[in-house]
Amino acid sequence: MDVKGKVHEVSEVMNVTDTFRKRELVLEIAENPQYPEYVKFEAIQDRCSLMDPLKAGDDVEVFFNLKGRPWTDPKSGRKNYFNTLQVWKVNVLTGQGDMSAPAPQYAPPVDMSAAPGEDDDLPF
Repeated sequence: MDVKGKVHEVSEVMNVTDTFRKRELVLEIAENPQYPEYVKFEAIQDRCSLMDPLKAGDDVEVFFNLKGRPWTDPKSGRKNYFNTLQVWKVNVLTGQGDMSAPAPQYAPPVDMSAAPGEDDDLPF
């Protein structure tokens, strides 16, 4: 699955255990700009580094897997379900600083009819 949005927040790497680490990314998704959604994704283990170049305000495309698992509360016996959006790839579409980047330079259009001494034998 994938989604495009604006980086709202990137967490530091969290060492959950000696062998497990994760990092969270909060993305602002504004399909309806009046009511933006803030969606939390997580990267685990070596994928934590995918978020190194990200800054708040960057427009990105996030590719992720939807994960879910049950958990039973040992005290009450009540079963709960948890969902996780696990990132496996991030493309930076535009960075916050890209707005000041100069516009690309293009060659000016050539006026084909302005060539002196040439007959125009084209039928159109």
